[in-house]
Amino acid sequence: MTVHLQGSLFDQTDEVRLGPLGGARRTELGSGAWIDALPGWLSGSGALFDRLAAEVPWRAERRAMYERVVDVPRLLAFYGPDDPLPHPVLREAREALSAHYAAELGEPFATAGLCHYRDGRDSVAWHGDRIGRGAREDTMVAILSVGTPRDLLLRPVGGGPAVRRPLGHGDLIVMGGSCQRTWEHCVPKSARVTGPRISVQFRPRGVR
Repeated sequence: MTVHLQGSLFDQTDEVRLGPLGGARRTELGSGAWIDALPGWLSGSGALFDRLAAEVPWRAERRAMYERVVDVPRLLAFYGPDDPLPHPVLREAREALSAHYAAELGEPFATAGLCHYRDGRDSVAWHGDRIGRGAREDTMVAILSVGTPRDLLLRPVGGGPAVRRPLGHGDLIVMGGSCQRTWEHCVPKSARVTGPRISVQFRPRGVR
């Protein structure tokens, strides 16, 4: 797969490593939902992007929508609780998140879903991670992003003003509390973005 990534001026190292999680800043969204954001949690994000883009077994999917079958506008990969992750730092990230949020979450992060947004034409529509326990229980979804920043938008279920967070170059966002039930999120298409981005979503068991 050929990708063209312009690196961050603030992350020029090839050493892939995580920073501390203590600097994450929380925003209360309402209705029991919140997000924690930590820009630049991962350094060496360009090197990690290159490794994931080249070595992850990406797959394209097609889904039924509006009485026809269409291409899913991004590439996907999924790693279950017992699957080896494609880079050691992702295992470290999952363990660090599990330890940091243990008191609030009450269980470890277990799975990793990866999305490859090849350019601004790739996207994901408004949704919540409500397959499984996320439809009826408070939970957390942690997203680590590498590559060209893309906007993640969040809005209350049913519509309302959106919260916008650009994510890329090693940024972390954690959606917690009732966020998957009472809010929804998306990555919209963008005519301004030409570079690729990969997001890694860490979830507990039984949440998709």
